[in-house]
Amino acid sequence: MGPFSKKESDVEAVSSEKPVYGTENDSGEYIPDDGAVSAETFVLGDSLYAKTQRLAGKFGVEQRGIERVPSDERSPAHISQVGTMWLSANMVVSSFAIGALAYPVFFLGFVDTILIILFINLLGITPVAFFSTFGPRFGLRQMVLSRFFFGYYGVKVVAVFNILACVGWSAVNVIVGAQLFNAVNSNMPGWAGIIVIAAATFLITLFGYKIVHTYERYSWIPCFIIFLIVLGEFAHSGNFYNIPMGVGKSEAGAALSFAASVFGFATGWTSYAADYTVYQPVNRSRKSVFLWTYAGLAFPLLFTEMLGAAIATSMAANNGSNVYIDGYDSSGIGGLLAAVIVPPLGRFGQFCLVVLALSIIANNCPNIYSVSLSLQLLARVSQRVPRFVWTFIGTIIYCAIAIPGYGHFESVLENFMLLIAYWLSIYEGISISEHIFYKRGMTGYDPSIYMDRSRLPPGIAAITAFCFGIMGAVLGMAQVWFTGPIGKLCGTQYGGDIGFELAFAFSSTSYTLMRYFEKKHFGR
Repeated sequence: MGPFSKKESDVEAVSSEKPVYGTENDSGEYIPDDGAVSAETFVLGDSLYAKTQRLAGKFGVEQRGIERVPSDERSPAHISQVGTMWLSANMVVSSFAIGALAYPVFFLGFVDTILIILFINLLGITPVAFFSTFGPRFGLRQMVLSRFFFGYYGVKVVAVFNILACVGWSAVNVIVGAQLFNAVNSNMPGWAGIIVIAAATFLITLFGYKIVHTYERYSWIPCFIIFLIVLGEFAHSGNFYNIPMGVGKSEAGAALSFAASVFGFATGWTSYAADYTVYQPVNRSRKSVFLWTYAGLAFPLLFTEMLGAAIATSMAANNGSNVYIDGYDSSGIGGLLAAVIVPPLGRFGQFCLVVLALSIIANNCPNIYSVSLSLQLLARVSQRVPRFVWTFIGTIIYCAIAIPGYGHFESVLENFMLLIAYWLSIYEGISISEHIFYKRGMTGYDPSIYMDRSRLPPGIAAITAFCFGIMGAVLGMAQVWFTGPIGKLCGTQYGGDIGFELAFAFSSTSYTLMRYFEKKHFGR
């Protein structure tokens, strides 16, 4: 029995035993901590849950899961921690790979690739920065916060999508890291590199929020230095080739599909944005949180993706034997990077590749930490399983996916990025519509009811709108295995992907209309 099994009436049974307290935010509003659960609650009693949590506490493992964080247990850590979290998570070879695929997969020119990377990233990270401001205000994880948009039961559907996204992200990322290991040592098989990165990621996420933030605060520094070395060596090589911009329907289709992939990577953090600000003080300025998050995302994404796009142009140069094509064919993105720095730098170049392979840890930490929170949200039984146990299970699952997918990285990455863009566009369309039209800003939320299913939205409008969003995505998608009727019109042979645009439009419009009648009928 866990701390949430004293009664059958959810976590209010625990929180009702605690005094009501709160604090003022930066606008002078008093925000009560109703429903917040003190850390001492997790170790009370003689249940297996409590004993496990006490043992975990002795090793410094975070015991808190999806429970609301009280204001008196928040950390006074500097606001810059919010920015460095995302700086490290995106200053990695995975984001480099997104830009590098613009030529070999989509055959885009250099200038159009750079413009897509710039504008689509700035669009995609905006929801991440926006929802990050909810963490300090309410002390609720992103998926728990989503109950105010999807209802107590409807959010379980969203949580399943988030679990699939977290696991999928992790699988895609470790494949890139394993390719780098293979580029350094061809005798190291893909599965070995995957296990090395996954094990290191698990050790960090095992201890929870504070250790993840500590690691992410500094891990970007060596990666940034190495990417600067890559940039310098490539510029010195003179192998950059300014691929001309295409024209016509074929170019439009390829540009739209690449834009969807870039959007999926940039906005992929939205579904767990608030997870990494819940321990920030309640009175933390929302503007500061937004700007630090935005800057922490924008700089590494733009820098690494543009660098990847520039280096990939070398594969288009027709100058006899092309070492870049050979490297890419042998070890994927890892081989492409190896072709840039190993010949001129030798052993040091190989060392740089190993460091970049380990940078995947910083990218996977948020995924594996948040997947455990989404798993806790599915049911009362799963909530009684400590967060760190789910972290281990999530690690095993994504390794089982990544190992057989190692040899098909390009298709896996492209298709997965597009699917991420679809579902998160639907999530954003519904949640932002609720926030603007029905909550009418932050004052429309009552965080104390996050466990009260009778006071949360019924979720009927949200789930129906989610289905409409899926319909929009299907109509506009342009995947290898399926091209929607509208997507087919946006290009030539393979069409052009406008699935995320239609998914957002369909979900937001239908939700705004249906939510009016739902609220009028149910009164909540």
